[in-house]
Amino acid sequence: MDLTYGAEYEKFRNEVRTFIESHRSQAPDGAGMRAEKNRAWQKMLIERGYTARTIPREYGGHGGEMDILKSRIIAEEFAQAQVPGGLGGQGISMLVPTLLEMGTEEQKRQFIPPTLRGEMIWCQGYSEPNAGSDLASLRTNAVLDGDDWVVNGQKIWTSTAQYADWIFCLVRTEPNAPKHQGISFLLFSMKTPGIEVRPLKTMTGDATFNEVFFTNVRVPKGQIVGRRGEGWLVANSILRHERSSLGDPNIMLTRLNALTELMKTETVDGSRLIDNPVYRERLMKIQGEVTAMRLNDLRLLSAKLNNKSANLTGMVVKLKGTELRHDLESLGIDVLGEIGTLYGDAPYLKDDGQFQYHYMFYLGLIIGGGTSQIQKNIISERGLGMPKEPKMSKEA
Repeated sequence: MDLTYGAEYEKFRNEVRTFIESHRSQAPDGAGMRAEKNRAWQKMLIERGYTARTIPREYGGHGGEMDILKSRIIAEEFAQAQVPGGLGGQGISMLVPTLLEMGTEEQKRQFIPPTLRGEMIWCQGYSEPNAGSDLASLRTNAVLDGDDWVVNGQKIWTSTAQYADWIFCLVRTEPNAPKHQGISFLLFSMKTPGIEVRPLKTMTGDATFNEVFFTNVRVPKGQIVGRRGEGWLVANSILRHERSSLGDPNIMLTRLNALTELMKTETVDGSRLIDNPVYRERLMKIQGEVTAMRLNDLRLLSAKLNNKSANLTGMVVKLKGTELRHDLESLGIDVLGEIGTLYGDAPYLKDDGQFQYHYMFYLGLIIGGGTSQIQKNIISERGLGMPKEPKMSKEA
């Protein structure tokens, strides 16, 4: 059975493979978000069409046509080589596709190019102390005063806020409207006076999240995406892209390849762990689930190309992606044995503690972005049409 994509696509695969091998030394290796090496790599990938492939040139992208198989080949080759396939983050993964769909022409030209180049880092102002799973209960408010919105309130669990240049933020602009209809979606600089960021250290030891406080923050009234009071529509677009990015099968494939290589080198009593039937079975189970996620991703791409609905297909990505990634990193820790218990600055730490760090980080992502329990409710109620979860009465 011929499992290749045909001569044209295999030629393209060889081009991608040759590029990776020729430029591997220029790929970033975990440098900071603002590192020049990251930006140079991103620029090169955009020029070749290996990232931002279908984003129009006038907005800083490559301007190519959608081709599922070429996109698949690019993802496969970069994952196999364990080389970064371009910059990510909330700006590129979530805001850019939303602006392409719902932003004004001015917003697209102002925000998308510098975001793609890695020159504009974004954070997401969604969750609040009393508005997490029930996000529409948010209380951060914005009042129009002349040509500005005046924002007051608090956000929490805001990733990268301490590094971000700009924030996309949900605020309540219509206090008397039903909760889903009184929200607007604003964009504003994190250097605006009145913003205070307080980092929150997680179990990884890093300040992955932050609290953000707004006191009379003035935002030009034109920096609103969509119409006033209709921010919930924009928010749902962002959430779709967020949940897809949290279960990215291409990143998962890269981590699977790293795990497989680790099992080829780690030994117990002189035998490689990949030859141990118990460990090999665990690896094969994860490999099968990663393959299923990649095929599910193809289904999503196919539906998009053919203008067909794939709601249920998309709903499973965040749930399965975060739980599978946690299982994958867990196996890596077990493979490392006693070294797998080390962390931080331990002298015998292997691979900078990547398996340990991601194990804890993805435990957090099973909760963040909509908990697994919330995701299961969404799948059952909205995807499968099952009865809604019963609510407790106020008297109870």
